[in-house]
Amino acid sequence: MNVPELRYAAGPTTEAELVVNAPPAVVWRLACDIQVPAEFSSEFQGGQWLDGATGPALGARFRGRNHHEAVGTWETVSTVCEFEPGRLFGWAVGDPEVPAARWRFTLAPAGSGTLVRQWMQIGPGESGVSELIRQMPDKEDRVLRRRLAEHQANMTATLAGIKSRAEAS
Repeated sequence: MNVPELRYAAGPTTEAELVVNAPPAVVWRLACDIQVPAEFSSEFQGGQWLDGATGPALGARFRGRNHHEAVGTWETVSTVCEFEPGRLFGWAVGDPEVPAARWRFTLAPAGSGTLVRQWMQIGPGESGVSELIRQMPDKEDRVLRRRLAEHQANMTATLAGIKSRAEAS
């Protein structure tokens, strides 16, 4: 089977999901806390709400701190672009119109528990990944597959952490 090559301009995506044996309200509080992923991700180091915001709402912005052994430490500013309390929390990294990445948590009832999904899209805006691809255009597919795998691993760890905390409460 031929697997099509990934292209940055196409906005490649990845996601992780699991069922948490806790009510949606408990899972929602954890999914919307921008500090929670920092407890479980090897890259995201934490965030801070900006402009007087104290939590997610449409248009709210936060600064995220990140670290990757290959590139060091950097910060980004993200804007909440999707928000439906109890169900959807999504943000764009950088310019909301042409983001470097998009991220999203979605929740849905699943029996007596909650199905939680984390999704992300690389691009289409400029980022460290697009810069790396410019330096090595012949390795675009490989760079994107590796980056998506790193994000997938961190999302899986984050969701497992959310599950552990929610089920213990």
